[in-house]
Amino acid sequence: MNLAAICHEARMPMCCMLDPQTLQITLRTGKDVDRAELIYADPYEAGIAGGAAAWQGHRADLEPWLELEHHRMWRITLQPPYRRLRYVFALTAGPECMYLYEDGLRTDLQLDEHVQCFLMPWMNPADCIAPPDWVRRTVWYQIYPDRFCRGGSGSPGALPWRKGPVTNAERFGGDLAGITERLPYLAGLGINGIYLNPIFAARSFHKYDTADYTRVDPNFGTEADLEQLVRQAHANGIRVMLDAVFNHCGPDFAPWRDVVARGPVSPYWNWFFVRQWPFAEGNTRDGRYFSFSFHGGMPKLNTNDPGLQDYLLKICEDWVRRYDIDGLRFDVGNEISHAFLRRVRTRLKALKPDIYLLGELWHDAPAWLEGDEYDAVMHYPLQSAVRRFFEHPDQPAEAFGWEVGRCLTVYPAQVNAVQFTLLDSHDTIRLRSRVSGEDEFWQQLTVLMTLPGTPCLYYGTELMLEGGHDPDCRRCMPWEDLDTDTGRLRLEATRALVALRRTEPALQDSEIVFCPGPDRLVHYRRGNALEVWINAGQTSRPLPGGGSVLFAHRWDGELLAPGGALVRRL
Repeated sequence: MNLAAICHEARMPMCCMLDPQTLQITLRTGKDVDRAELIYADPYEAGIAGGAAAWQGHRADLEPWLELEHHRMWRITLQPPYRRLRYVFALTAGPECMYLYEDGLRTDLQLDEHVQCFLMPWMNPADCIAPPDWVRRTVWYQIYPDRFCRGGSGSPGALPWRKGPVTNAERFGGDLAGITERLPYLAGLGINGIYLNPIFAARSFHKYDTADYTRVDPNFGTEADLEQLVRQAHANGIRVMLDAVFNHCGPDFAPWRDVVARGPVSPYWNWFFVRQWPFAEGNTRDGRYFSFSFHGGMPKLNTNDPGLQDYLLKICEDWVRRYDIDGLRFDVGNEISHAFLRRVRTRLKALKPDIYLLGELWHDAPAWLEGDEYDAVMHYPLQSAVRRFFEHPDQPAEAFGWEVGRCLTVYPAQVNAVQFTLLDSHDTIRLRSRVSGEDEFWQQLTVLMTLPGTPCLYYGTELMLEGGHDPDCRRCMPWEDLDTDTGRLRLEATRALVALRRTEPALQDSEIVFCPGPDRLVHYRRGNALEVWINAGQTSRPLPGGGSVLFAHRWDGELLAPGGALVRRL
């Protein structure tokens, strides 16, 4: 038995409440293990801790869950009658049997005071991770305001709207009124959540260098325009999420200007990380002060400081009270202090219990998703997993399940259901510009809409808007394409996928089973309701008979062609 591959920890996500009565326990083993059992009992069944009595326990089989490249994941769900559990595992690989305790592996079963068993001491309802339920039914649409639609409420002087490459120095005049004007278009596409990149006053066009968190940038309109946008969005059944840029500010932020001028005597001195004063603003690689990504114009905020925390908490509360927003996305969310994020959650959930708190993290983030900070993160690791499979044609179909499955093992089931999933964004090359052709585009979009999570379309993706790495991924929305035959066909296909994601309950949960076909024929099932086929190989493939087809690309009723995608009812 491969003992080094065996792992369990009695904490999230391997020991996690799904609700106040239901406990899910997950185990990782090598692929040689062919049976895993849970031996469990109430911790006090044999008396209080420290007593001499041994306990016997009940036995139940864990079910195989996911096959990873080198591991097998097992899972069991149960409802402890007294909301607490003591347990060990019995593992079988052929004739060999081992027992996994918290303090190690043994060849004998020993349930007394001489061993340390795993323990769920008490299932407190307040400790159960419970993201807002509406998020699992949401399809998001990310909007870069300056490049989406010009409505006329912003300031004059913008460049003419155009197709093609752009720079971060150009301003095209998109504004909040333009977004409001296009809400019927978004609703018609099936979108029921929009995520806005920063809209508050800042020097740059991208607004990640905030000067004033209380004032809408004049290039985008006014506070009244934001109020109108949210009201009209809600009237169209669309939720609104704003970008909270709290890891750093811009060079014009008044407290920063005070520190630059007055140094340590400034009342805002501890709001920043200044190591040497006076200093010249600029590149910060010399460590005079800390900034975002060495950008001297984005001094890093010290979210450990109670005074700054209070200031930003009031900003958040004011946004919720005045604009009735439904979510906040925290920029550079892994550098903000955990202490501040816990206060944010407590304050905002008290004000609006179903607000969605999303962190921008580009890596595995279980420490931020234990129920006391974010509800979810932008699932860039899942994006990477999907990209790796499609961009490496030597990978077999099994590799898709290995890669995606690994991402799912990092979090509890209820978190996976609301993770913010995406294929491109304002920080990445656009989907159409990185895929090998239109067939792969539709395959990846099908994957996005049928994997666990709450998917997000980056504006223009529905029209296959192209764009390279930042800043080219921030091109102007090609509204003129709506009136072309090609544009109409692309919109029709996108609407079908969005409708599928929004109307099928199985796609709004996190249950998934991978059952790969030959070569690069990806196949997975969602619950007991739907199955998805993706032919990423070079040969047309016949598929076994099935139920009604819900979405098809390059499918003739018998063969799924290379580049094909099929979603059908089981």
